[in-house]
Amino acid sequence: MQGFLRRRTPYTILPTPLPAETGSSALNDLYFTDSPTQDAVSVMDACLHNLYDVPRAKHIFEQLRSEGRGDTFLDARVYNSLIDAYLKMVSAPTTQDREMWLNSAWELYNGMEEGREKAHPTANTYALMLLAYLRFHPDSMQAGDAAVRCGAETHDPESMLRHIIEHQIPVSLVVADRAFQSSEEANEVIRLLSRAAVNMGLAKVVNELGMAESLGRQGLDPLEDVPEAIPVMKPKKPSINVIHSEDGSVVDIDVSESPEIETEIPFNLDTLRKHLSQVVFARRVMPDDVAARQKLLEDSVYDVAVKQMEHQAKMLEDLGLDNQRGLKHVDLQTWMWAWHQKLQVRLAAEIQNLVEEEHRLGGEYLYMAQRSPSSNVAYSDKVKHALSPFLTLLKPEKLSLITILELMNLQGTGGVSDGMKTARALLGVGRAVELEHKAQMCKKNNIAIPQSQFARADTSIFTRLGYRDLQARRVAARKYMEDAEDWTSDWSQLVRVKVGGFLVDCLMDVATVTRSLADAKGEEVYSEEQPAFFHSYEYVRGHKLGVIKLNPVVAERMARDRIKTTLHPRHLPMLIKPKPWLGPDQGGYLFNKTAAMRFKDSVEQLNYLRHASAAGNLELIYASLDVLGSTPWKINRGIFEIVLSVWNSGKRMCKIPPIVSDLPEPERPENYDTDQHARSIFLQRHKLYSQQKANNHSDRCSVNYKIEIARAFLGDTIYMPHNVDFRGRAYPVPPHLSHIGDDLSRGLLLFGEGKPLGERGFWWLKVHLANLYGFDKGSFDERIAFVEQHLEDIYDSVDHPLDGRMWWTKADDPWQCLATCMEIKAAIDSGDPHSYECSLPIHQDGTCNGLQHYAALGGDAQGAAQVNLAVTDRPSDVYTFVADMVEERLREDLAKGNKQARLLIGKVARKVVKQTVMTTVYGVTFIGARAQIEKQLAARGDIPAEECWEASAYLAKHVLGSIGDLFRGAKDIQLWLTSCARLIAKSIPAERVPNACGVVEEKKRGRAAAKKSPEARLKMEQMTSVVWTTPLGLPIVQPYRTTKRKQIMTGLQTVFISDPNQPSSVNSMKQATAFPPNFIHSLDATHMMLTALECRAQGLTFASVHDSYWTHAGDIDKMSVIIRDTFIALHSSDVLNKLHEEFRERYKGYKVPIAALRGTPALKKALALARVNSDEVSRVAGNDAPEKEPELALSEGEDVEAGSAEEVEDAPKKRRALPRKPKAAPEDEQDPSEDGFYTGRFVDLLDVLPDVPQKGDFDVKTIKKSLYFFS
Repeated sequence: MQGFLRRRTPYTILPTPLPAETGSSALNDLYFTDSPTQDAVSVMDACLHNLYDVPRAKHIFEQLRSEGRGDTFLDARVYNSLIDAYLKMVSAPTTQDREMWLNSAWELYNGMEEGREKAHPTANTYALMLLAYLRFHPDSMQAGDAAVRCGAETHDPESMLRHIIEHQIPVSLVVADRAFQSSEEANEVIRLLSRAAVNMGLAKVVNELGMAESLGRQGLDPLEDVPEAIPVMKPKKPSINVIHSEDGSVVDIDVSESPEIETEIPFNLDTLRKHLSQVVFARRVMPDDVAARQKLLEDSVYDVAVKQMEHQAKMLEDLGLDNQRGLKHVDLQTWMWAWHQKLQVRLAAEIQNLVEEEHRLGGEYLYMAQRSPSSNVAYSDKVKHALSPFLTLLKPEKLSLITILELMNLQGTGGVSDGMKTARALLGVGRAVELEHKAQMCKKNNIAIPQSQFARADTSIFTRLGYRDLQARRVAARKYMEDAEDWTSDWSQLVRVKVGGFLVDCLMDVATVTRSLADAKGEEVYSEEQPAFFHSYEYVRGHKLGVIKLNPVVAERMARDRIKTTLHPRHLPMLIKPKPWLGPDQGGYLFNKTAAMRFKDSVEQLNYLRHASAAGNLELIYASLDVLGSTPWKINRGIFEIVLSVWNSGKRMCKIPPIVSDLPEPERPENYDTDQHARSIFLQRHKLYSQQKANNHSDRCSVNYKIEIARAFLGDTIYMPHNVDFRGRAYPVPPHLSHIGDDLSRGLLLFGEGKPLGERGFWWLKVHLANLYGFDKGSFDERIAFVEQHLEDIYDSVDHPLDGRMWWTKADDPWQCLATCMEIKAAIDSGDPHSYECSLPIHQDGTCNGLQHYAALGGDAQGAAQVNLAVTDRPSDVYTFVADMVEERLREDLAKGNKQARLLIGKVARKVVKQTVMTTVYGVTFIGARAQIEKQLAARGDIPAEECWEASAYLAKHVLGSIGDLFRGAKDIQLWLTSCARLIAKSIPAERVPNACGVVEEKKRGRAAAKKSPEARLKMEQMTSVVWTTPLGLPIVQPYRTTKRKQIMTGLQTVFISDPNQPSSVNSMKQATAFPPNFIHSLDATHMMLTALECRAQGLTFASVHDSYWTHAGDIDKMSVIIRDTFIALHSSDVLNKLHEEFRERYKGYKVPIAALRGTPALKKALALARVNSDEVSRVAGNDAPEKEPELALSEGEDVEAGSAEEVEDAPKKRRALPRKPKAAPEDEQDPSEDGFYTGRFVDLLDVLPDVPQKGDFDVKTIKKSLYFFS
């Protein structure tokens, strides 16, 4: 492993994107396709689906091809989709010109075969053209009356077989291709090719075809002669007619009984039989497919949702509770069913009207908008006329369900109480429609799922042979999956918003609920029908934000009712091991498309990921995700039953919120109207009360999701597919219930398999309990003693969890503590604890892991001692150390009579400062530190709410001051990283320097661009992101750019969205300040992945939550050795020097404007390099103070990231330089302290890139002997 990590990491280097304001180039278009082109391709895809509008798709394709745009999208799969559609048009009964469509198919194929097209034929291409010959060629015996005379050059089977062999495509892949919809046609093609092979003397091909034919014969169906089992029947309920009076009271009940006793299958059993019939069908089609049940789960989610809602509504209707009189008994499913019934009818009518309108307008579609400055309005208008191809991809019934379920899932997100942000809702619904369409395409051909692509057991994946073997297996599996799936195009943000806006607008028109007002006696007085959803605006940190809100009665039911109906399979664990990761969008769930990396609106990151994957640089990343996803889990039934009991009681307990908030409402003071201070305090307290009340509801909805998912998977072995964020940190894809969740989520989960504890495992189980309880800073012997002293409490916790001493509820992590108590008691009661098979995950957590990496990078002995890298008798606790330092400062201030010190003395516990200390090395600002401390002070409950803000500001100053000198080594590296990032973000490629200086006249889409000032031109050209490569080959692109949004009009609201296909200039401040934490996160992600791969190689079960590594208790000692070995291997690979070398290679030739260096130590060197005389150097350098802290290294006029419509962040205001009068002095007399002196002067980035800080003398190998490094 150490040799592998010391190798030169292969880099993925792509060109820097060009500014959108300056037009484009052929190279830029290849990597950064614009949104109009992507929209055109997606419209073409939608028009091809079910032959919706093939002429329109053909026209778009020919324009894209003739203009040479869209080359990124137009691969062989697109050509094959067009050929397939053309051939289907030949057979379509409504087609007028069959010859034209057949000619088009053959011409397209000939272009591919002769090299005139950029795409080359694949197995699918030859399968389609063999079908064309079989069905329509006059020489084909099967064509008969369907034969069509073709003007284009055609090919017979012998000619095509020759080309197949030339392209080295296995003939068996051709005859097994998805193009063949019937076995008769496949057999006929096999006979044609066999005859051609005989004529050509190709005995090997004849044998291959003969084998393919024999394998194609279906075996006997094992269920063919097995009769069906007679289902359990129950007496059918008599028809009940409830008669109401005018006031709503029940007058009579008419029960009509049949003379003969009728029976029916119980609903649940009937549904089960229908689903099992699909499983039987799956076994007949794919007898070796063990994934049938998972496919059923993903395939039938919307059908099951419909059945459940319909059944619930029918039950209520039979009882006469389907109207407003039964409001108290109506549940969420019944409302959703009523909305679905109305919405599907409305959608069918609206979509039909839309289709007719498009045809009436003469087929004006998206791509026809001319790409010119005057066409922006016309382009936006034409988008709405291009909606029908997308809305007809799915049936109205499915569109209706997707819209309802997505909105219900989004409620409470984005910090909006009982609602959601409009932009997020529209994008979410549009994205869900796109994903469901892609899922249907995946399901269409019943593709067998490849198994894990790990190398042979006798070969390490860290060797060259093992790595190449891993890559070859993945490439082969990916090619198989791509060839077997139908092509689909990605949608742009604009299309998603338009589709989502159309659907949500229709839902809000038809979805209603009935609300009633009761008097003091509880009797209904008034009732009215109200919208279930309404749109409004809220102000978030001074920004006006469009939101969609739920009717209060709907929000209340979300917190009470069972809501598993609203869950999509992509939100759930899997029943089988996830599909191995084969590419950036191939892996995880079987049908539902999942990305290997989660990032927001960064086409640059996506391009880097795709190119790195194609180059074979991501094999270990994919393998790591496969390891994490293949870990089996199960629900802890013992914990679940207790959780369910607490939930149903409606009481607050161990972070399970009560059904109704139990927080007392602040009392209005008597002097409210006369005392301004008293009124201010009351308003603050009442605002906090309202927020806590809203949070209680949101928290209860979150817990409801967890309980429903756990209940659904009781008794099953489940798996968590994983992907990574843009820094490489791994996360489970299911968002509601996974081991990365809170204490409740972790307490509900066990490993799917148990292992004997052994002597050391039982010892680690006790240590684990002490850690969970909060006694984690004592030595191991002290932790063991702590557990043994509390054995009676442990037994009482298990035997009387809800009516005993409740010792477990006082733990830091109560639900995990209770689960561990259960395992300890079960092990002791078994009579042989060492043989007891335990499934509980045991954790090994790093000590402030970011500081551990900084200490290892810098060889910082002092820092290493604080975070347990050094050998010690007991664990060091840096958080307690800082808390004690702060307390000492408070005592000094108390002696001076400070009011805040008096309030806080004795209350600065370890927990108060922990998060701030942990994030200090990640670049936390004073504002962030204050917010973290305020949250901890408020949680204590012994500090008045109105005092928390001021107290937290006072305390944050002391906390940051106390840790300033403690981690000097980390600060030096952080400053170096920030300085490098700032220079990179300010740099531009050498070829763009003339453009930045205004020497080259910019043209945008054929016209001269608007004149810009020198500063504006330079800012526009700063497009360079900070990019680096992790030791495992993952390219990481920082996505921070200035925000540019365009206004989109929808039927619901006007929303502002960003266009990821038009990169804007970088946010240089955010690029600089975010680089240190992102780089450290990429290192801890690498360490985790190395540990995961090594654990798999040694047969250990492994799971992780970033810097917390989990395995069975009996395997902790083995994993501890692996953790240390992988950390040593990582930090023995000269990480910082390799990063410096990568920067020098990646940014070779980039230029930095000298103006950007003002206020930095690099200015003097830059001026010297720019041949400024020595007097000027001294004078200018003397006028500019060097930067002191990374976050303060801002030049005048530097931008900060603008707040978005979706996530508004606090940011410092832009500093404005005072205007200066221009001077007419010649350049050689110009004062270098003036702004104009720097204009047009550049220096090579590599010349001013700072050197790596000198490393200390701490030897990272020392951690082998450290007991508490991870513990």
